Order: sequence, then structure tokens, then C-alpha cells
Amino acid sequence: MVVIGGMEMDERKERVHQPVLAAEVLDAMRGERAPESLEGWIIDGTLGAGGHTRLILEAFPKVRVFGIDQDTEILAIAREELAEFGDRVVTAHGRISRLCALCGEIGLESAIGVLFDLGASSLQFDRPERGFSFDADGPLDMRMDLTRRRTAADIVNNWDEADLADVFYYEGGERRSRRIAAAIVEARRRVPFQRTAPLADVIAQALGGRSGKTHPATRSFQALRRTVNAEGHQLQRGLRIAEHVLANDGRLVVLTFHSGEDGACKRYLLERAREGHWQLANKKPLGPGHAERRSNPRARSARLRAAIRTRGADVSTPCEEFPE
Repeated sequence: MVVIGGMEMDERKERVHQPVLAAEVLDAMRGERAPESLEGWIIDGTLGAGGHTRLILEAFPKVRVFGIDQDTEILAIAREELAEFGDRVVTAHGRISRLCALCGEIGLESAIGVLFDLGASSLQFDRPERGFSFDADGPLDMRMDLTRRRTAADIVNNWDEADLADVFYYEGGERRSRRIAAAIVEARRRVPFQRTAPLADVIAQALGGRSGKTHPATRSFQALRRTVNAEGHQLQRGLRIAEHVLANDGRLVVLTFHSGEDGACKRYLLERAREGHWQLANKKPLGPGHAERRSNPRARSARLRAAIRTRGADVSTPCEEFPE
């Protein structure tokens, strides 16, 4: 039995979020093909607790899944959850930026599908000691991959005011980023930030206090998380790798929860589609229906984009590791 944060895995699984846009992911991965006709590898580049991978394995009986995740604690949950599928699922610890190398380690040369479910996991938010949440006090960490050196505390305490403002604006969409950055710099002169609660309080005070359903620190915490984990770079690298490893007619499915991520995915696919490398499966992103938005709050901001791999003049994409 896997124990995470003092709780047995069965207890934790009850709190794991439901796979977002589950039916839409399967439809996009299948396309017009019969489920039993799909045969080969599908790569789940953001395995999480294994929810989407389970659905894929159940829906497509001839498919194998190679699932990777950069969070070793959540990866342990996924391995336990998916053990019943035996050798139909292979897992590995790593980031999207190392997907080519990881595929090489297991001899995976091409795939019929690639899935990226971006953003943080509910399990990460649920554990205050990981430092993702502004609702519960914990160390100011936010690393998905604990082998990374830089934490959120390093950024908050050491970056200059202008750079902090840019992070909050560009990575979190926070329009009052300069006000927040100035408040943080002033506060850290007295005491460096080491915990999430004091940072959340400073941000809330800078924005006039709490009001409404959304915490004032929501966008700033999102921005710090994205910066700590280089999420924008990881997405760009992942899109290039998907183009490299997908077989002709292979499907790419990307779930985003941030307008910047969705925009980056849209721009990349549009540009490469014009050059003949992709066929867009949906020109506009798909979102959750009313029932899913009510039953699964995490799904509210989800957007799905899908594309079909075609072959342009350049049949491969460089697969060198993206600089960390």
C-alpha cells in the first residue's frame, strides 16, 4: 500500500480529481477509427494519478500507454492504480522536455497518440507541504519535480521588482502585477518569505483585501508555479516532441487550464499546419459542458485542442533536450 502525506493511497484516491473532458479526450484520440482498430503506443506525457490513461486502456484494448510524470509521489499512486493492466502500461519519472530520451530508453520509436494534461494536480494542491495552495499554509516550494533546485521562495525573495511584475503579468495574467511586486519587495526587506500564508496575505493586502469567491493571490500563485516549473518551456518542448514521435495520422490531444497555454498551443499548431505538418481536428477549443462544470470544479477553465499528424517536407523535428 502506497502512503502519501500520512494517508493510505485508497484514502487519497477518493480525493483525486476526475479526469477532465474524459469523453472528449477519447473521441479526439480515436477520431473516425473504430476503438478496436487502434494498435500501438499512446504517450501520456502528464500521467498524474493515471485517470486519463485508465480510460484509454479500457477504451482501446490493443493500445499500450507510456506514461511519464515529473512528480514522484503522484507517479507512485499512478503505478499502483494502473498495476492491473500489466505490461500494457509503462511508466517513468521525467519531464516533458525529456520525453524523447525516455522513449529511447524503452525502445519506443513512434506513437499513435500523445496526450498532455497541463497544469497542477489536485493532489498537489491538497498537500500544504508542497506549497501550491494559498488556502493552507506550507513551505513556499511549488516544485512539481523535487529534483529541481529553484523554489517559489527563491523567486519571491531574490528576483527584482520589475522581473516579479513581469512574472505575475505574463505567467498569471495579473493586471495589477506592479502593485503586487512592489508590496512583496517592501515586505521581504523586513522578513524573507518562507511560507505560503504570509505571501498570500501580502498579495491580498496589496489588492485591497479579500472579496468575492476568488482569492486575490490566485493569479500570482499560478504565475509562480508556472515559473518554478518552466511550464511554458515544457509545453513548447512537448509540442515539438509530439511532432517528432507521432506516426502519420497520429493524434495529439492537449488540455490547458490557462489562456496563455491555450494561446501557445493554438499558435504552434496553426503555424505548423500551414507548413503541412498538422491537420487541426478542432479549430476552436472544446470546453466542458454544464454538467461537468458543476460536478468537477477543476474542469471549468479546461480547453481541449486536438490535431492529426501529417507529413510536410520536413519529416522530423530536432529532439535535443530543451534547456532547463
